[in-house]
Amino acid sequence: MGRYQISCPCHFGLESVLKFETQRLGGEDISCGDGRVTFYGDENTIAKANLWLRTAERVQIVLAQFPAKNFEELFQGVRAIAWEEYVGKTDRFPVKGYSLHSALHSVPDCQSIVKKAIVERMKQHYRVGWLEETGPVVQVQFAILKNSVTVMLDTSGIGLHKRGYRRDANAAPMKETLAAGIADLARVRADSYVYDPFCGSGTLLIESALKALNIAPGIKRRFLAERWGWLPLTIWNRAREEALDSLNRDARFEGIGFDLDPAAVELTQQNASKAGVGKRIRVSCADVKDFPRVEDKSIILCNPPYGERMLELRGAQALYAVMGRVLRQNPQTGCYVITADEDFETYFGRKASKRRKLYNGMLRCQLYMYF
Repeated sequence: MGRYQISCPCHFGLESVLKFETQRLGGEDISCGDGRVTFYGDENTIAKANLWLRTAERVQIVLAQFPAKNFEELFQGVRAIAWEEYVGKTDRFPVKGYSLHSALHSVPDCQSIVKKAIVERMKQHYRVGWLEETGPVVQVQFAILKNSVTVMLDTSGIGLHKRGYRRDANAAPMKETLAAGIADLARVRADSYVYDPFCGSGTLLIESALKALNIAPGIKRRFLAERWGWLPLTIWNRAREEALDSLNRDARFEGIGFDLDPAAVELTQQNASKAGVGKRIRVSCADVKDFPRVEDKSIILCNPPYGERMLELRGAQALYAVMGRVLRQNPQTGCYVITADEDFETYFGRKASKRRKLYNGMLRCQLYMYF
């Protein structure tokens, strides 16, 4: 078994959540940056990370880091990597990346240089005049920040937020990885009752159920690296078998959702069924003003509508006032609300016990936590 540096990007604000996830996974020498967690592990760790990490956007293997202020330094740095250990003779190896605050600011030119360096190394190693690139895809990624280059392989392919259960979504969907992070911050457990008064496409409820039942979020999908020759398929098969064995069938979790839109109610139930947690989630049409009094120690998670135009904003703020009146009827219940409205507490009528800055896509939000 080898030892690899593994890097996982995540939503800004969820670094600490992902750090604990990697610890539970067995990652070593873990470090956190802005929107990224890096750790070390072997081939088994790569497979498990793809299957199990709830808040990571993808799993990348770091091949090299080096300084480069010109194209020659970039070329030589990439060419020095032992590409023959990761890319087969007929494999396809597309290149993509980004550059920020660096002398090498032209991304298309950098892509061309990186590709050329790999091709030259591979042609020399395999003693061929050209590479046919007809086999499995090995996605090469680079990041250039302040003249420091990081070269990586993407093992995931499609982003890890694509669990496979949400092919359809409503107008303002929340990423599954963000919803999973909120469920973790809310300390959803195997015996939790989780309520969502604005369930939309059901993401918060479904991610809570997956966590409570200890279902690996990637169990129903495939990953790019499963076709790579140097990562045996047996590793992935074993990781899936272990994931199935760890399912907590005795969990008492229940998810209860409400939405004004009948289509959202139906969509939530469909998505929950696709995720394998349909029997654990109940959804019905209801206005938040009719939100029921819930049992002590239940958890309320929600992503209420927030308007960007003035009329929509006024409507959203009136809704927050209704939420405040209704949800205060449940003083023993943990309540977690994510919104981009910085005046939420004013209209809700109560200061949060704690706040955490999160990003929903490119939108800066706050998670208001009421204990």
